[in-house]
Amino acid sequence: MQDSCLKGTFDDGKKPNIRWTETWRRRDEIWQDVSTNSLTALYEEYCCGFDFRRLQVCATQDHRAIIAIDRRGFGFGPGWLAGERQKRMSERNISRRFFILSSTAALAGCTTWGSNRIHYVAPNEKVNVAGIGVGGIGNGDINRFHRTGEVNIVGLCDVDERRAAETFYQFPDAKVYKDYRKMLDEMKEVDAVFVSTPDHVHAPAALYAMRLGKHVRVQKPMTWSIHEARVLQQAAHKYNVITAMGNQGHASNGVRELCEMLWNDTIGDVVEAHVWTDRPIWPQGLADPLPRQDIPREVDWDLWLGPAPERPYNEGYMPSKWRGWWDFGTGALGDMGCHILDPANWALQLGAPSSVEVVKMEACTGQCGPTGCIVKYTFPEREFQENHEGLPWSDRTLPPVTLYWYEGACSKNDLPRPEGVSEDEILGDIDHEGADGSFFVGTKGVVTCERAGGKPRLVPAGKMKDFTRPGEVIPRVPDGCWGEWVRAIKGGPRPCSNFDYSAPFTEIVLLGNLAMHAGVGVPLAWDAKNMKVPGHPELDPWIKREYRPGFEVEL
Repeated sequence: MQDSCLKGTFDDGKKPNIRWTETWRRRDEIWQDVSTNSLTALYEEYCCGFDFRRLQVCATQDHRAIIAIDRRGFGFGPGWLAGERQKRMSERNISRRFFILSSTAALAGCTTWGSNRIHYVAPNEKVNVAGIGVGGIGNGDINRFHRTGEVNIVGLCDVDERRAAETFYQFPDAKVYKDYRKMLDEMKEVDAVFVSTPDHVHAPAALYAMRLGKHVRVQKPMTWSIHEARVLQQAAHKYNVITAMGNQGHASNGVRELCEMLWNDTIGDVVEAHVWTDRPIWPQGLADPLPRQDIPREVDWDLWLGPAPERPYNEGYMPSKWRGWWDFGTGALGDMGCHILDPANWALQLGAPSSVEVVKMEACTGQCGPTGCIVKYTFPEREFQENHEGLPWSDRTLPPVTLYWYEGACSKNDLPRPEGVSEDEILGDIDHEGADGSFFVGTKGVVTCERAGGKPRLVPAGKMKDFTRPGEVIPRVPDGCWGEWVRAIKGGPRPCSNFDYSAPFTEIVLLGNLAMHAGVGVPLAWDAKNMKVPGHPELDPWIKREYRPGFEVEL
C-alpha cells in the first residue's frame, strides 16, 4: 500500500529514517527524553502487537506529529501512543501526560495546524470539561459529552438559574457559576470548555478560555461577527488548542456521501445551488425594542448582555427569542446556515464570495432580522482543495457558481423547482416534507439532500434506479462530533469542523446578514483581505462591533 500524498511514512516494509523527539508534559512540570531513533524503531516500540497499516507524519508549522493509522483508516495520535507507552513506563509516577512526537522529515500535502505544542490529555484519563451556557441546547451538548464516557463534567456556568436548573440537578458534583470569567480563573483543573450561549457571547467566552489554554467547542454560528470569527481562528493557533464548531452534520456520513457524489462528476460542473430553511420560528421583523420589565431574581441580566449594548430586560429577549434580535442573534441564516449551507460550502469548495446581494426581503428592521429573505451569493472560479487521488474533480478548476439562500416565507413561496422534477417529489428533508435542504444544478443533472447533507440523491427520483454510489474517499467519524472533539483532545485526529474550517465558513454565512443590513438590490463586493465592503462604511459596525468593557474580542 502506497501513501502518495505524504513523504516519510512507515508502510508495508518501507522504513524511512526519520528522527524524532519525545516530550512528556504534566501540568506543573516539563521534562524531555530526546533520542534519535528511526521511525522503524518507533513503529516497533509503539505499535508491536497492534494492527496498524502505517505511521503517518502529519505536518504542523513547527513540528511533525506522527499518527498511527489502523486498517479502518482511523488515526491514533500522540495521546493514544502516550497511553501505550505509559504501560511500559509505569515506574514513572505520572498521573496526567501530554505527549508530542516530532520529526524533521519534509512532507507534502499535509494540513498545517500552526501550533508547536498542543497539550493532550492522556487517553487513559478523562477530560475535565466545563460548560458555558448549560440550559436549553447547552443541556443537550453536555449530556452528549457525558455519554462518551470520556469526560468529567466539573464546571457549569449559566446566567439564568431557571434555564440551567435541570443541568445543575443532573451534575451535582460540578461547581456552579454565573460568570464564566470567574469560573475559568478559579478552576485550574479544566481542560476543555464548550460554549452554548446566545450568539453574541460565543466569541468573548471562547477567547477567554483559549487564552487560558483550554480546548474549546463553540455552538453554531461560531461567532456573532466576521471580526470575531477571524480572531478566534487566529487565537486557536496562538494558544495551541483543539477547536470545533457545533455544526454536527459536518461529522455525518450524509455530507460525505454528497461530496463524493459531486466530486465524482455525477452531475458534472455545478453552476447553481439553492439552499433553504422554513425558519425563523421565533419572533422577527419587530421594529422597536421591548419595554422594560422587572429582572427575575434568578437572572443576571448584565452578564447576559455581555458585549452587547445595554437595554432593559424583557422576557421577549430570553430565553430562545434572542435569535431574531440583531444585538444578540444572527437570525435564521446564522441559526441554520451553518448546518444547511455546509454541504454546499464543503462540496463546492466555496471560499470567499465575489459579491453578496439580497434579492427579496420581508420585514427586516434595525432591531430584528426579516420574516422572509432571499440572498444571492456569487463565487468566482476556485481550485479544488481536497487531496483525494482519482477523483474527476481533483485536477479541475471549479467554475463560477451562484448560490441562493431562502428563509422564512420566501422558502415556501419563492423556491424554484429543478426542470423535470414534479411538484409531488420532495426536495431536501424527506421526513419533514422539505422544510430544509439543498439542491445542486450541474451540467449533467441535479442532486438534492437534507439539511446537513443527509440522503443525497439524484432527481427526478427515477435517476437513482441505475445509479451506483461512488466509493468512500473521505474518512468517516464513527462517534460523531462530540466524541470526535474529546478524542482529539486525547491526541486523536483533528475535529473536522475545527476553526480553520468553520471560521471562513461562518464568514460566508454572516456576509448574508451583512447584505440584509444593506437592503434589497444592493450588491456588496467583499474585500476579504481588508475585511471591508468598499463604499459602505455604514456596515462596519456589523463587521466589528463596539464591545462593552470586560467583553472585548481582541488578540
